Amino acid sequence: MLKSEEIYMKEKCETMFTKLLSEKQMSEAFINSIFLALSGGFQDAYTYNTRDKVFSNAQTGNVVLMSQYFMDGDWSRALHYFVPLIAFGLGVFFAERVQNRFRYAQKLHWRQGILLLEIIILGIVGFIPVDFNMVATTLVSFACAMQVQTFRKVNGYSYASTMCIGNLRSGTAALSLYMREKDSEKLRQAAYYFGIIFFFAIGAGIGGVMSVRYGIHVIWMSVALLLISFCLMFVEKLR
Repeated sequence: MLKSEEIYMKEKCETMFTKLLSEKQMSEAFINSIFLALSGGFQDAYTYNTRDKVFSNAQTGNVVLMSQYFMDGDWSRALHYFVPLIAFGLGVFFAERVQNRFRYAQKLHWRQGILLLEIIILGIVGFIPVDFNMVATTLVSFACAMQVQTFRKVNGYSYASTMCIGNLRSGTAALSLYMREKDSEKLRQAAYYFGIIFFFAIGAGIGGVMSVRYGIHVIWMSVALLLISFCLMFVEKLR
């Protein structure tokens, strides 16, 4: 009897672990999205605190500041925000082209290829001195754009791993629907969105504190988070 209970508990634990790792597919699993969101928040805090107050992900903030400096006639400062904005657009364009060309690749999933390239880019950024901050912010913005274009769903729900406003809107709307319709699926959906926001905030907090204390090299912590995500995506192949 005791042995049967042990077998039952083992099977239950294995089932729960498998479910956590393989919601839809690994690129959409919540556990994978956690590390992407942590890294996304970390990157934004990093560039803001160590790279001339420029955002890597929050391009709305860059547009506001760019426009302000252009209107004020400070063209040099405005370019600090304009160039990363263009780089972000190019990152989205590049990721979409990679998806179209390599979506049926067998040896390495195209999403893993994008993630590996992002890891390499951010690794290089950690070596770029502060005298070349524009180069650094341009590269980080390009890498962030690739990530947000490549990983767009969590358990089937559209989301963004490098920004919050869309997730906040979707999560709040889902919560409102749950309160009106009592549909448990809507509550689950809201939990996913608010969970992503929570981990993004954690990543941003850690990134902000460590960037101020230790400087430009801390971007390698973001690299470590993305490496975990990269390795997690092999679970799908092994399964």
